Amino acid sequence: LKDELGLSYLFITHNLSVVRHISDKIGVMYLGFMVETARRDDLFAKPRHPYTRALLAAAPSLDAEDHEETELKGEVPSAYHLPSGCPFRTRCPHAVARCAEERPALLGVEEGHTVACHLVEEGVL
Repeated sequence: LKDELGLSYLFITHNLSVVRHISDKIGVMYLGFMVETARRDDLFAKPRHPYTRALLAAAPSLDAEDHEETELKGEVPSAYHLPSGCPFRTRCPHAVARCAEERPALLGVEEGHTVACHLVEEGVL
């Protein structure tokens, strides 16, 4: 329909396997904040944000060698009482002190690819 009628659409899901088949560009959100945007192939080939990586790792895979296990620990914070700084920091395995102090901006890391993560900004991830 997109090609035939020139439609654009917004598809919201937690299932990135489905998104991979129907989307050209993907935005990943956590607690209402955009944490990563990229073209489909770029996002699946090189996810940069720790939450995006965890979502992709949670998707079933037939290729066990390429499947990276990432278990998120802790409870999802309340959207009414967000943690200070990065909203993902309480569950992020890479969080540092800066993550608690300031919310990361959504910055371009490559053409068409943006990420909101201090460690990606600093070149650590």
